[in-house]
Amino acid sequence: MGIVVGYVANPEGRAALRHAGTAAVQQGVPLVVVHSRRPGKEADAVEAEQLRAVHEAVLARLDEAGLGHELQEVPDSEDPAEDLIEAAERTGASTIVIGLRRRTPVGKLILGASAQRILLDAPCPVLAVKPEE
Repeated sequence: MGIVVGYVANPEGRAALRHAGTAAVQQGVPLVVVHSRRPGKEADAVEAEQLRAVHEAVLARLDEAGLGHELQEVPDSEDPAEDLIEAAERTGASTIVIGLRRRTPVGKLILGASAQRILLDAPCPVLAVKPEE
């Protein structure tokens, strides 16, 4: 059992990673970070630095607590939702953590396709977090 978190280089992704790291330490379980990128989308220097900085801070807390961790990078992901679901199934995850952003009134009618797929198809509970204001 462990926690799987989907990371994207934006405020929502950073919030999800921080929350998942805190939950892993509190529960005493390992953390799997899944970083998916769409085909043709190269990681730029800023994105790589954001991942490294947040990931190192989370890993330091996990190391201090003696907990395992894994960073799974998927450079040409066709379906980020599937990447998270597969990681959860492979590890027997107890929870998947994802970040959500605020949407316009019209956007509220339709949840993001990836988030909806994860919520409906995940083999475990899904925790959706939003960044701090």
